[in-house]
This record gives sequence, structure tokens and C-alpha cells, in this order.
Amino acid sequence: MQVLAEQPLLISLMVGLIGGALLYGWTQTGKRAAAILGIVFLLLVPAVWIVSSMMVTDREQIEAIIYQAAAAVEANDHEAALQYIADPQAKAQAAQELPNYIFSLARVNRIRSIVMIEGSYPPQADVDMSVKVDVSSKRGGIRDVRVPRRLLLQFEKGSDDQWKIVKYEHMPIAGGPDQFSTGN
Repeated sequence: MQVLAEQPLLISLMVGLIGGALLYGWTQTGKRAAAILGIVFLLLVPAVWIVSSMMVTDREQIEAIIYQAAAAVEANDHEAALQYIADPQAKAQAAQELPNYIFSLARVNRIRSIVMIEGSYPPQADVDMSVKVDVSSKRGGIRDVRVPRRLLLQFEKGSDDQWKIVKYEHMPIAGGPDQFSTGN
């Protein structure tokens, strides 16, 4: 089901190929059953896309949360950004950091990976991504500086079926930690 939801093109190509092969077989043998099955398989191609669009996988939910949280940070809506964090320590850390800055841009550059941790209970996922922010310090000194950062997030699915951040780290895109890096 995960492959169907996340890669409908692959499934559609396989179903279409089988349908085409059955129709080709019908032209070679004249057997009516092959023609009917070929048409049925070709009609399944749009059904694959419809079913795929209706399914939302855990990876898609996590990706949506990432973009929603980035929008909240960009809007400087700290309360909205904090609602995506479940762990009290991580929430306290973010609540301490966010008010120190004014964000004029917070964009996800690239989600490098969303890895579901097999066998974890409750379900967990690790996310490795890069972001860019245009930030100013409320205390002065930093004014509209574009800062690319690498974020490592750990998500956990709660009893309410909602994914929340339970751990996060940010660091420079390359190299080791800097004076702004976190590590919990």
C-alpha cells in the first residue's frame, strides 16, 4: 500500500504494461479473454491514480507538518510553531530560542530523507533537511542575515495519530557545530 500511495507512476506503468501485453496477446491469438483482461488492466491505470491521491502516508503527513511549521516560523507565530513539538524539553528549548529572532523568511530547501524507524513503538521517523532563514536579532547586531541551516528532526506518532517533533538539532550545512548549533 505504501508503494501505491507514494509511487503511483511505477504501479501505473506496471498495470499498463500488463494491459498492453494482454492486448498484444489477443491480437496474436484472437482469444477474447485476453482482450477483456487487457482492457480491464488499462482501465485500472486511472484507478491507481485516484486511490493514490486519496491515501496519505506517514511520510506525506510528516512533510506537510514540516512545511506548516516553517510557515509558522516565517510568520513569527511562535505559539503555532511550538504546537508541532511534543517533547517538553525540546519545546522549552524552541520557546527559549524563537523569541530572540525576527524571521522574514523560513523556507525548506530540501528534505534529504524521511526515514521511518522500523519496529519502533510508538512509530518514529528521523528527518534530515536543510532550510534557509532570513533572520534579525531582537537584541540588535544581526539584521536580515540569510542563514542556511541543517535540521535533524525526530518525529513520533502520538496516540491521537498526529506526528509531533520530539527532538531537534540545527547546525551549519557543512562542518561541525557552531555557536548557534543545538544538541540535545
